[in-house]
This record gives sequence, C-alpha cells and structure tokens, in this order.
Amino acid sequence: MPQLSVVTGGAGFLGSHLCDRLVAMGHHVVALDDLSSGHMSHVQQLASHPRFELRGHDVVQSWPLGLDGATRVFNLACLASPASYQRQPVQTTLTSAVGMWRVLEAAQHSGARVLQASTSEVYGDPEVHPQAETYHGLVNPIGPRSCYDEGKRVAEAMCFAYHRERKAPVRLVRIFNSYGPRLRPGDGRVVSNFIVQALRGQPLTIYGDGQQTRSFCYVDDTVEGILRMMEADIEGPINIGNPVEHTVLKLAEYVLRLTGSRSRLERRPLPPDDPKKRCPDISRAKHHLQWEPRVSLEDGLRETIAYFRSELANERLAA
Repeated sequence: MPQLSVVTGGAGFLGSHLCDRLVAMGHHVVALDDLSSGHMSHVQQLASHPRFELRGHDVVQSWPLGLDGATRVFNLACLASPASYQRQPVQTTLTSAVGMWRVLEAAQHSGARVLQASTSEVYGDPEVHPQAETYHGLVNPIGPRSCYDEGKRVAEAMCFAYHRERKAPVRLVRIFNSYGPRLRPGDGRVVSNFIVQALRGQPLTIYGDGQQTRSFCYVDDTVEGILRMMEADIEGPINIGNPVEHTVLKLAEYVLRLTGSRSRLERRPLPPDDPKKRCPDISRAKHHLQWEPRVSLEDGLRETIAYFRSELANERLAA
C-alpha cells in the first residue's frame, strides 16, 4: 500500500514540486493549501492522478479528518515572499506558530514524522559568514520582517519542544533562496522580480547598492535535500542551499544576458532589516545527507526564464 504523505502548502511554489516528486516515488499524497499564495495551476498536472488529492485547508485551523494514516508530514505552509507576508503579518505569524502546533499535534496521533521547512531568514542580518547551523542569528523581533523571521524561529522551537518533551520524530531544514518555475510574478522575490521586469522591458529594481549577496538554490536541488532530510537519522537543523554566493547586481547581469533584455537598472533604498549577506555552510548536509546542489545558477535561470516567457505569453493571449 502506498505511503501516505501530507504536504501543507502543497499548491505553493516549493510544495507543488515536492508533491510531483513524492507522487513519482509512489507515495499517496494529500496536499493541504488555503491558496493564499499557492495556485491550482501548480498542481494541475497531478489533478487526475489516483494517488494525489488537494484539499483546501488553513493550517491554523483544526487538522482535517481522514489523515490519521499519514506517516510523513512536510510542513511548507507559510507566505514566503516579503511583499506578501508584510501585507499579512498577523496571518503569517499564526501560520508559522499555530500552524506548526496543529501539525505536531496531528502527527502525535498518527505517529507521523514531521519535516519543518524553516528558512535562512532565522539568521537575520548575520554577523557570521557563511552561516552554519550553530549560529543563533541576529533578528529584529519587532521589525517589518519579524512576522516571518520570528514566526519561523518559533516554529523551530515548537518542533524541538515536542521532540524533547514528547519524543516527536521531527526533521528541520533551513532553506536558502530557492527559485525556479512556478514562482509567481510580483511576489517580491528577487529572481522572479528581475525576470518578469526584464521580459516586460521594465527597469530592474535594485535595492541599496546591489552588493548584498544571496545564494540561489534551484528548486529541484532544494526538493532533493528535503526528501533526503525526511529519511535521515538526524533531527537537524540542516541548511539546504547553494554555497555559491552572488551579489544582487551579478544576478541582474545574468538575467539581462539570458533574457536578451535591454532593461536599465533602477535604484531604490534598501528596506529595513534586509540582510547584507546570505550564504549557507552546507557541511552538515554534505556529511549527513550526502547532498549538495547540482544545478548551476545559469542553468536554473534558463529554466525559470523559459517558464516565465510561457506564463507572460499566456497572460497576453488571455487579455
């Protein structure tokens, strides 16, 4: 009988790719999503599959019935784009904190192992570089990003509280700047922003001097790391990200070259609490998961640009 896996946020960017992989591996998959940032189109390729089900559900609410047989729960539910979570800070905080509690309570009844998708944002604007899992971070608890940063930190604390007190089987990954097809136009993430702006001939928005760095990990590599972590013999946390660091200006150069766009760069002030550097130490992932990213930034951007070309062409046809 196929293993039952639940993916919260299963119609989102990362969650939908994870659902694809789990179904391909033979799992029966139930995706839970309130579609606040996910989209039905992300899982349309699975809609008629006999081992896939999408249920509308907000993880802040009571756990839905009929999932007692689940053996794996991947908790990916949360707004992840800065533009979205800063518009809905209360819901974002509740999704991370209360949603994590709901997931852990449900898993206690079924005996399921829970993987929490945390984030590099728990490191805040780091004073240590690159960031190892032993670094406790520098986060502003009342800043405009705190609903996400601190929400994820609370979710991590909840996981390990359940693990210590109730022996809950938990796994924790900290994801660094995942990108790829199914990102949404206008979601505020730098990769999708740049690509959409370049394809539309609009100026590419550079915040600050553009020298701040990010480490971009293609979605297929991220999903592989998540899957390996779920089956690993370590609770974590473990960083899942690409240790190759790029400035925002360098990313803009890649996007302009690969799209053939002549868009200019437009400077704007750096938002409050925006991290100046972001790069994972993935020593633990290499040792415990035998994992490291395989897809180069250039190859991953080509796939992502092709996706957005198709999406924007469909928008024009529908207009």
